Amino acid sequence: MDGETKITPWEVTTTTGIDYLKLIREFGCEPIDGKLVRRFERVTRMKAHPWLRRGIFFSHKDLNLALDAYERGEEIYLYTGRGPSSESLHLGHMVPFMFTKYLQDAFDAVVIIQMTDDEKYYFKEKLTLDEANRLAKENAKDIIACGFTLEKTWIFSNLETVGGSLYRTIVQVMRQTSGNLIKGIYGLDLNNSIGQLSWPCFQAAPAFSTAFSNVFGDQHVQCLVPMAIDQYPYFRMARQIAEKLGYKKPATIQSRFLPSLEQVHDKASSTGSKEVIFMNDSHDAVSRKIREKAFSGGGLTRQEHVEKGANLTVDVPYHYLLYFLDNDNELRDIAREYGSGRMMTSEIKKKTIEVVWNVVREHQEARRLVTSEIVQQYMDPNRSFDHSRRHREIGELSEEDQHLGFHFDPYFRHVP
Repeated sequence: MDGETKITPWEVTTTTGIDYLKLIREFGCEPIDGKLVRRFERVTRMKAHPWLRRGIFFSHKDLNLALDAYERGEEIYLYTGRGPSSESLHLGHMVPFMFTKYLQDAFDAVVIIQMTDDEKYYFKEKLTLDEANRLAKENAKDIIACGFTLEKTWIFSNLETVGGSLYRTIVQVMRQTSGNLIKGIYGLDLNNSIGQLSWPCFQAAPAFSTAFSNVFGDQHVQCLVPMAIDQYPYFRMARQIAEKLGYKKPATIQSRFLPSLEQVHDKASSTGSKEVIFMNDSHDAVSRKIREKAFSGGGLTRQEHVEKGANLTVDVPYHYLLYFLDNDNELRDIAREYGSGRMMTSEIKKKTIEVVWNVVREHQEARRLVTSEIVQQYMDPNRSFDHSRRHREIGELSEEDQHLGFHFDPYFRHVP
């Protein structure tokens, strides 16, 4: 990226805002348009997730090939992961997991979730190996609380699992990965530790089904990787290596970053001094953070707001509703009323608190049911996995105009 924006798998900083169209061009991805969303619905027989309809998941690579495979009756699997560095996940962390759960249901797919406790040990100087592994188990509880189907989900810790077919595939990936490739993609050099330099191979390898003989046997199964856009370099690398190894290239689908509370063009992050909403926050904490920290695009005075309306481009409460308010009609009404100045800043913040707290509260209720014994079940490599596909009658699909978005999106779409 340019000198004012830096996006790597480990760091996202910007002073000018993130240009997602530029990222599509630089990473060689493709935008997700209404035509692809309509095809997704026809093939999966499920209504597109709001994050697809609203452009939150905005780009892909070969999603159409994953749909082709599914349409032919072939199995696909989903792969995502978590680098454990905090006791609780925050809202931004939850986006790829919540969407992966939706995709698991849409494709009747097995989900592979890599807990990268080794990565965090390499890149977090003060984190001990034991603490990284402990956090992996705690974070797994947050992930399981999303509702992943036990019979179709395997969660594994790299520290506890690397070996066998997984390590065999990692070794194959390492042989095809030069130091110059690592430097060119990630900006790492000989000043980095060997662990940091070799790490991308460990994240790329699970995008090939050969890594999981306990799940897929010797089958070559198409992989689809949901992720935030900063993680795409790993799978751009995996796609390059796939040709050399004779494996299927992983397909990918990328999301925008959940905005920080202070600035809509920043990424919500637990690194640094800015506040984020954690999934273990109390109602009071959620309410305080949104009221006091969420940047408003409303007028500086009531009179100015009524006359000019709110600037939805920069309004953080509105962007959080784009993510977490499911009702399309209600969101459309809020965009119209708030954008025209008929709805006040205090009102949209009150609505955002209600919506976000419902997400956090429901998550906390689900997480309380996840015991250490349940975590062990999800992490057991020796059980059988369900590869069956249900027959699904076609359900409610999106209205035609909703495929192209009705909301304000500063990069692609505008309220009509």
